[in-house]
Amino acid sequence: MEYTAFINALLHYGSLLLTVMAALVFATTIIVEVVKNLFPRVPTNFVATGVAIVVTVLAAFILCGVMGIPILWYYIAGAVILGIFVAYAAMFGFDKFKAAWEKWKTAGK
Repeated sequence: MEYTAFINALLHYGSLLLTVMAALVFATTIIVEVVKNLFPRVPTNFVATGVAIVVTVLAAFILCGVMGIPILWYYIAGAVILGIFVAYAAMFGFDKFKAAWEKWKTAGK
């Protein structure tokens, strides 16, 4: 019985994490498109990484505030690490998806 509860919790929180990450990637992409024109000399990848980390840390603060959880240092460290993953997905995820889509479309012909 314990094993089933563990798997259910893992699936629930795993899907929740992926949904939140997708929302963070979307927000990062939109913000970077607006902000990159303000800093034209800074490479877009640096802007995306900074924006992703800031957005993810803010989301962690909001989550802790809403749920009444005290903010601990390792929550911030985890949010920064998650922000790096979000930045990677925002920078390279769409390009990889687009390339795979084009390859799949042309493979059928």
